Amino acid sequence: MQPMDSDHHFQYTFTNFSDDDQDYYDDAFSDDDCPIDDGADDSNVLVNRVNSTSDKSYLILKEDDLAQRYEEDIVKVTSVLSVSRDSACMLLVKYNWDVSKLHEAWFQDEGQVRGSVGLLDVDLSVKFPEYSEEKAVVDCGICFESVRVGDTATCGCDHRFCKVCWKSYVCTAVEDGPGCLTLRCPEPSCKAAVGPDMVRVLASENERKRYDLFLLRTYVESNKRVKWCPGPGCEYAVEYDDDFEIGSYDVSCNCKYGFCWKCMEDAHRPLDCETVGKWVLKNNAEAENTNWILAYTKPCPKCKRSIEKNHGCMHMTCRPPCGYEFCWLCLGPYNRHDGRACNGYAKEGGPVHEAERQRELAKKAIERYTHYYERWAANEKSRKQALTDLQKIETVDLKTLSLTYRQPETQLQFIIDAWLQIVECRRMLKWTYAYGYYIPKVEEAKKTFFEYVQGEAESGLERLHLCAEKELQTYIINEDKDITEEKFNCFRIKLTDLTKVTRKYFENLVRALENGLADVDSHEGAAGGSSSKVKARKGSDQGGESSRRGSDGAKRMRMMGTRRPMDDTHRHAAWMAGESSGND
Repeated sequence: MQPMDSDHHFQYTFTNFSDDDQDYYDDAFSDDDCPIDDGADDSNVLVNRVNSTSDKSYLILKEDDLAQRYEEDIVKVTSVLSVSRDSACMLLVKYNWDVSKLHEAWFQDEGQVRGSVGLLDVDLSVKFPEYSEEKAVVDCGICFESVRVGDTATCGCDHRFCKVCWKSYVCTAVEDGPGCLTLRCPEPSCKAAVGPDMVRVLASENERKRYDLFLLRTYVESNKRVKWCPGPGCEYAVEYDDDFEIGSYDVSCNCKYGFCWKCMEDAHRPLDCETVGKWVLKNNAEAENTNWILAYTKPCPKCKRSIEKNHGCMHMTCRPPCGYEFCWLCLGPYNRHDGRACNGYAKEGGPVHEAERQRELAKKAIERYTHYYERWAANEKSRKQALTDLQKIETVDLKTLSLTYRQPETQLQFIIDAWLQIVECRRMLKWTYAYGYYIPKVEEAKKTFFEYVQGEAESGLERLHLCAEKELQTYIINEDKDITEEKFNCFRIKLTDLTKVTRKYFENLVRALENGLADVDSHEGAAGGSSSKVKARKGSDQGGESSRRGSDGAKRMRMMGTRRPMDDTHRHAAWMAGESSGND
């Protein structure tokens, strides 16, 4: 048997487990059945109980809208400070497009502001002198060639360079990125700025467009309420007008990309940004690789290198130059076995017992994480595929259906609505698995209720997805040409109803998670005795909404304990009836 290839020697320690990790998995090795706290460091993070709403105020801004806004700021500066448009651009870039801050600094010390920006009060004719009849010649400070003054340029300072070198200098700066907006004179000791007026003369058309795009980007990135959509190839920006303190920040851009405006991750309602950050970090962390090594490898007792068992027998030989032979089961020298089995139980607390215990902890941690991650990733993959299918339906299939069943495309909007609902529900379902991972182990009732509500929503989504994906294809292909317009209208009713029911399922799921699964607390409180009833009655007197929500949650909890298999019709009816009773 050979050791695993590794860039480092994995020592026979288990330092990546914290005390809380031990507590989580000690329950599996304990003789007592007492509840143990959830183990991993990040598994103990409580999901924030935030009552958020999705009706936030945000505005999708096109490039023209942004250009109009920053032109308005430029006009404010030129009119108040009596400077050129190009000078106003350089000043606003320096002060992060904060007009008030710029005005304050300018009137306090105009000279200091000009010096910090490198702004010289000279005309363009000074920067680009016209052809001289005297044919005066100067030496370029870059290429050291002798050129006529008419073929040189300057930032307004005394440093002249030929236009060929200037073009190369500006072109390279624009290609390098936004640093071209604060470009200075090529002379290292000179602080004179290269403004937009010089770029327009020296740069090509494509470079000028790139320069203007950088100006636009600095305007957006300097605005605390405006951010670019992170969707691939998207050129929209989003202005969010809210208090930035509580609630959901999910935004749906015109490019159909959904993201959280606050943390810029994928849209993750009903999870809070902190929990999402921990989940994403865990997915990218090397800790899971370490856990795999702990779970499925053992260290050579001599050199401590990790070894993976890849054959059947227990006789292990470490790779040269170590060459140590040992038993895979007990890690003892193999020459001491003398044909005898090492089936004796080592005393508790011994090195072998502790190693096996830690290995079991690692396996359980990996299995638990893998359960949630696989479902998280599967729903994300399904969501992306649904977006691809939606695009094909919008561009190709709707026309086919319109011609086949003699209906305008406007009457086929129910198909688009169904697919948009699928995309959104896949996104929400994906993040509910991250939510479930962070439910503490001690809150078993919440976990049970969560899995029930999540399971109902997921079942509804699968029915909708199956109908929109498989059944729709039979109407698109229509191989036998025997599908009538009447049958298609029946399909319309079915798909529309499934869309509505699925939306209701997920509204209930999101509401439950955003309330921190408070329905479980209400149910447990109702079973606690008269004092709980008094509190519930008092809450009802103050406003019946929380009481009705608790009653509705209690009904669903009781239904979980006594439910039996139902067909789709009865399941939908039971759910909708429960909602009606809670909203009367």
